[in-house]
Amino acid sequence: MMPTIRKIEDADVPAVIALWHEAGVARPWNDPATDIAFARRGDHGTVLVAEVEGRVVASAMAGEDGHRGWLYYVAVAPGQQGSGLGRRMVEAGEAWLAARGVWKVQLLVRRENDGVLGFYDHLGYRDTNAVCLQKVIAKT
Repeated sequence: MMPTIRKIEDADVPAVIALWHEAGVARPWNDPATDIAFARRGDHGTVLVAEVEGRVVASAMAGEDGHRGWLYYVAVAPGQQGSGLGRRMVEAGEAWLAARGVWKVQLLVRRENDGVLGFYDHLGYRDTNAVCLQKVIAKT
């Protein structure tokens, strides 16, 4: 059955959080519920989900900062991996960004998740040879 890709709804939040844990994209220092709420709070971000027979099986968070677009939490349920659903979620996130006039999209891959580098390379993503620096300025 073909998945339906759509914006997240309130009732989807627990299933998306479970998916992120199941797919291994959640990290202990990031509260998934807070990240979802933050992405949904305005017009600059969204969470897209793929649903099959009433079950959330994939996600992609997309956002833009006024200069470039970003993809986060691209996740596919382990039983659906290899089905092309990851590619469809990335494309859905790219389309969401393009509809807002964003012409460049970036994503971060954790060093320990180098197994997905070939996947993103196949989709046209390249290493920018940049270093990502971070500073936490407020605790939520």
